[in-house]
Amino acid sequence: MKIRTTVENDLGTIHTLITEQSLNTVTRPRWDEYLVSGAYRHDWTWVVEDDDDRVIALAIWWGMEQFDHPFSIDGLYAVPGIDRVAVWTELIRHTLGTFPAEAEEPEYHIFLPNGWRDQPDVVAELEPRLEAAAAAGLSEFTERLRYEWTPADGMPERSTRLRFEPGDDEAFLDAFRRVIEGSLDAGTARAVAKVGVEGSAKEDLAVYQSMPGERSWWRLAYSVASGELVGFALPSANNGGPVVGYLGVLTEHRGQGYSDDLLAEITHVLVETGAERIRADTDLTNRPMAACFERLGYRNHAVRMVASYPAS
Repeated sequence: MKIRTTVENDLGTIHTLITEQSLNTVTRPRWDEYLVSGAYRHDWTWVVEDDDDRVIALAIWWGMEQFDHPFSIDGLYAVPGIDRVAVWTELIRHTLGTFPAEAEEPEYHIFLPNGWRDQPDVVAELEPRLEAAAAAGLSEFTERLRYEWTPADGMPERSTRLRFEPGDDEAFLDAFRRVIEGSLDAGTARAVAKVGVEGSAKEDLAVYQSMPGERSWWRLAYSVASGELVGFALPSANNGGPVVGYLGVLTEHRGQGYSDDLLAEITHVLVETGAERIRADTDLTNRPMAACFERLGYRNHAVRMVASYPAS
């Protein structure tokens, strides 16, 4: 068994394999578009060959165009009749071993329909993928709810009890530090376990600085009544368009519904920049944030399963 990255001559094989949609998000138009943009690259795309040099499995990784390494697996494929778990395990393990130490930890994102547990065909495709990911080291699974908002869902009312102002990077770094405590986000918990609160705050700031969304959109939120910092709102965008980047309420101000005010501000800022669709995710276990999205008209339309390294 040989594992290698792809080359131009593999395009026909790739096109054939990605016709098997299953739980994979890669389509022919998406592959062609992202290969041009740099979100997919041949040196981020890996295949397994058998002893006869026949390609029997494929892993397509996605990343942001401005980075030198990918971030997440977008699709796993295999020809019929092979041991998918064994081959995918080796494929993922080999690829993970190529990541530089300073790279953001890679993940495997699998997009699922709502109610997937009651769909045997979905479960049958999901289980071998999760088994292979876990065997390769990505053994922590986080289920995230995917939300979407369009103008047809109605504009939420803008806050009257908070005022929103821009701030410098140090102010936002301090805000990240202060909201990390007690966060219900699984990714934040993993980061804190690995690099501590300070390291996690710096990593978060760097990630959002690197996103395509404009830095000028970011807002600190202050109480109109007291002048105290209450939280912050990061409208942003990724390669797919406008997103709710991050919103956080300081520990001492939680329990007063301020997340609604922050999400409303994010929505308005993005609409003012021309957004016609806004997307967002939150962990299945983060019930307060899910409830906030739903109160403000965001619709849960799917699920994202994230396989990642476990917290150390």
